[in-house]
Amino acid sequence: MAVEPWLGDACGLVEEFRAKTISPSEALDTCLQAMERSSLNAFSFVDEERARAAAADADVELPFGGVPFGVKELEPVAGWPYTEASLVFADRVSEHDATSVERLRATGAVLVAQTTASEFGGINCTSTALHGTTRNPWNTERTPGGSSGGTAAAVAGGLLPIATGSDGGGSIRIPAGFSGLFGLKATYGRVPKGPRVGVEPLTSVIGCLSRSVRDTARYFDACNGFDPRDPLSLPRVAGWEQGLGTNDLAGLRVAILPDLGTAQVRPEVAELVTAAAAELARHAGLRIVEVESHLPALRGEWAMAGQVAFLADLGGKYPECIEQLSMEMRLGLELYRQTYSLEEAARVETYRRNLNEAMADLFEAADFVVAASNPDVAFAAEGPPPSTLPGRDLINEIGFARAVMNNAALTAPSNLNGSPAMSLPLCSLDGLPVGVQVLAAHHREPLLLDLALVAEREVGWPLTAPGAPV
Repeated sequence: MAVEPWLGDACGLVEEFRAKTISPSEALDTCLQAMERSSLNAFSFVDEERARAAAADADVELPFGGVPFGVKELEPVAGWPYTEASLVFADRVSEHDATSVERLRATGAVLVAQTTASEFGGINCTSTALHGTTRNPWNTERTPGGSSGGTAAAVAGGLLPIATGSDGGGSIRIPAGFSGLFGLKATYGRVPKGPRVGVEPLTSVIGCLSRSVRDTARYFDACNGFDPRDPLSLPRVAGWEQGLGTNDLAGLRVAILPDLGTAQVRPEVAELVTAAAAELARHAGLRIVEVESHLPALRGEWAMAGQVAFLADLGGKYPECIEQLSMEMRLGLELYRQTYSLEEAARVETYRRNLNEAMADLFEAADFVVAASNPDVAFAAEGPPPSTLPGRDLINEIGFARAVMNNAALTAPSNLNGSPAMSLPLCSLDGLPVGVQVLAAHHREPLLLDLALVAEREVGWPLTAPGAPV
């Protein structure tokens, strides 16, 4: 007898396995069937044979024992394609697992499929020459975001209960906001990025997109902790799930800054975020404080820092591979190759220093800062990210550089600073989700998770898009 697709959270599925209500093999079957029927284009590779073997042998007493998992295609999995969503590496196959993937396997996760991403994680929609366009299950004409777009589409679309993501400029929080999911970007280094990790521009972190707070807490229990192959990874912290709900939030200070003092946000989105933040503050007993933001305006600083790692990734294939790159990646690389100099590098470092000081000022004045996760609801699935808002031409208003970066202006500061932030699916507009972003100081993920738990219990959110699986 066919089993209905599992539309609860991953922890609940483990409970069903242990109660013998459903088996891992049955759950995997329903996922594979839903994936086969789906029109979302959320996957670039499906490993059905190995997944079936893992499900049949699953130890359901393990934390993720038998849970079907997706892995973002920027994370290597041994034997899977490792294209980084680019034609340049269309034929490359990974010879190793990422450290985080090894740790997921050790907790019983059944790795089913690779989820689509934007090319090299470079922009916040998921549409590539290699894999085509990934679609949002809330409205298939819209993007689920990027670069973790396939993960967002799969989880919100009812195809998999949980999947991994990464966030170098908002790539967990942006798709979480666009697709109605919970997404936490942890403190930089929380989950190691090895093996064979470069220094990179010190912005990208690994995590997941999930339907519940406890799923995300369990993921970090599984994957966090120092690994010598990533010398910048942090010491292990235990008890993420066990500690949920143990922090007293009453009296903590929250600043509500829908535009974070640096982005251009659609007024209707700002109003929804402000109202949701006030309601959440009431439920959690937070004290709303007036805080002024002095974050420096984001132009090309985040993108410029990332081009160094991008060029290193291409290695000896550049410049011969230039025609295989998307227009956005090609133009960005060429622009920064022509303009990057010692003076420009110094300007980026000066910007980062000023940003760090401004973020520290925010967190001295407030324990939480609430902003929108995105300036507007999800844009067209094929992209590109818009440089406009309804009725406004941002290029003429604020200049080309700021307008182009506006879609990341709300999220990238936490990446450049390295501090944690999360997106909560608490609002909707035009039939599409609106994410409420909450920022906190370094290492304060337990407070963020407990605030998310209050939101989940007192306000609630749909675990999947209406009509999922799509």
